[in-house]
Amino acid sequence: MTVETTTTEQQVMVQEFLDGLVNAFGIDATAVPVAADDDSFEINLEGSNESLGLLIGPRGRHVVALQEVAKTMLQRRLPGERRARVRVDVGGYRQRRREALEAYVRELAGAVAEAGTERGLEPMNAADRKVVHDTVNEIPGVDTISVGDEPRRRVVLVPTSSGDAE
Repeated sequence: MTVETTTTEQQVMVQEFLDGLVNAFGIDATAVPVAADDDSFEINLEGSNESLGLLIGPRGRHVVALQEVAKTMLQRRLPGERRARVRVDVGGYRQRRREALEAYVRELAGAVAEAGTERGLEPMNAADRKVVHDTVNEIPGVDTISVGDEPRRRVVLVPTSSGDAE
C-alpha cells in the first residue's frame, strides 16, 4: 500500500525547490507559501524589486516557466501519485496582471458594445484568456471567442444582438 504525499508536503517540496533554484542563480528572493487546499497550493517568490523583475521576465514568461519547472519537479519526485495543482507567483505579479487585464477588457468591451464591431486581443496564454472570458461574461451585449492555435491563440470580443439567448 502506498502513502500519498499531502498537498502541504508537496507545497514544502516546491518551496524548497524554488528557494534552491533562485539561490543557484544568485537571486535575492524567498519562496513563501501563500495558500493551500485539498488539491492545490500557491507559492509566492518575494524579494527586492530588481530581483523580482528578473524572475517575472518579459510579459510574465519567467513566472510561467517557474511554475512549469516546479510542476515537472513534482511529477518526477512523485511518479504515479496524485499531485496538487501548483501556482507560482512572483511578488504578486499575477494578481496585478489580472486586475489590469480585467480593467482593460471592461473598457474594450464597452467600446465593442457601443460601436457594434468586434475587437481582437493580442495572443495570450490560457490563464489570461480565461480572465478575459470571465470578465466579459459579466458584461451584457458582448461575448468572446478564442481563435488561432497555441502559442498564437487569442480572444476576440464580439457584440451580441439583443435576440441572442444563452
